[in-house]
Amino acid sequence: MAVLLSLLSALSYGVSDFLGGLFSKRSGPWQTAVVGQTSSTVCTVAVALFIAGDPVGADWVWGVVGGAGSGVGAAFLYRGLAGGRMSVVAPLSAVVCALLPVAVGLVTGDRPSALALAGIVVAFPAIALVSRVVEEDAAAQAAHRGGVVDGVLAGLGFGVLFVALGQVRDDAGLWPLAVAQGAAAVVVVLLALALREAWVPRDRLAWRAVLMGPLGATATTAFLLATREGLLSVVSVISSLYPATTVLLATLVLKERIQAWQGVGLALAASAVTLVALG
Repeated sequence: MAVLLSLLSALSYGVSDFLGGLFSKRSGPWQTAVVGQTSSTVCTVAVALFIAGDPVGADWVWGVVGGAGSGVGAAFLYRGLAGGRMSVVAPLSAVVCALLPVAVGLVTGDRPSALALAGIVVAFPAIALVSRVVEEDAAAQAAHRGGVVDGVLAGLGFGVLFVALGQVRDDAGLWPLAVAQGAAAVVVVLLALALREAWVPRDRLAWRAVLMGPLGATATTAFLLATREGLLSVVSVISSLYPATTVLLATLVLKERIQAWQGVGLALAASAVTLVALG
């Protein structure tokens, strides 16, 4: 069940990132992030109302910490997607995102089986290969470098989110997750103010990011539930394979070409999921 929930999380994150990239290029990353995070908050609150839970103080704290990470991750991910190629920014953020919770999980006592551990090991070159893109002209290379910076910052933010959600108790319900979503929206606004970026969604097109709300809520809820069924080090790696969905959608819809090594990376990603599932 943990693998299936992790895959659902990865699929939802991948589709959400693809839409976020499209919307960010046309309406601006900060407006997109604010609308998307607010929509996710509303969706998560709506679900939390019907899920029993008994959160304690620590669960609320971890929700706020996770929300801060999520806000940083979303802001820089969408900024990177708006200025660079989807097939660069999203995969790179995933590599960094997976490293932090895997390290924390192993340090705090996670002991994956031999097959699951092999899947974790295979997943990292898989994501790295998917993210490897060679740009031909100077402008494309500059965009690529900017995308790398934003991808790393986004990955660190989402890594904090994954670690924090992994600390929420099993019987806490979904209210800590709703707090995390709300905190993420606040952090996006604060970052926009600090960087003097336009964040108020006055552009009518920016409100299309409302569509990302259900996807974001599904992704984080599935991840939280997966951590209750499996190890953080395993769940985080499978969930971090979301760039495969983003790259495939970018190829099908935007006609971005998949390079040979990206194809190998996608095959390795499938192998990683299989190994973890068998483990």
